[in-house]
Amino acid sequence: MNRETNLLNLKPTPARLDSQQAADYLGFKPHDIPILVSTGLLKPLGHSAPNAVKYFATVTLEELRTNVQWLARATDAVSRHWQGKNARRSSPAHNSV
Repeated sequence: MNRETNLLNLKPTPARLDSQQAADYLGFKPHDIPILVSTGLLKPLGHSAPNAVKYFATVTLEELRTNVQWLARATDAVSRHWQGKNARRSSPAHNSV
């Protein structure tokens, strides 16, 4: 049984989810969550240190996962991030080093 299935079978759903759980809940990959946070599309709870575990409110995640416009913006942000990263990797300046 995968982690997402285990998460969705919990009764009641926890009030806050960590990054991995939030990614599963929203349908993104865990490495996409920092991208969504850095672009301001997803806000963690509290004021944790940059290297601390981030938690997200389940009620907010539920609103976001049912908002088609937010999902489109989040998907575009993740796509732009990886396109930029891949473009930098394959740029001639990077290859000459």
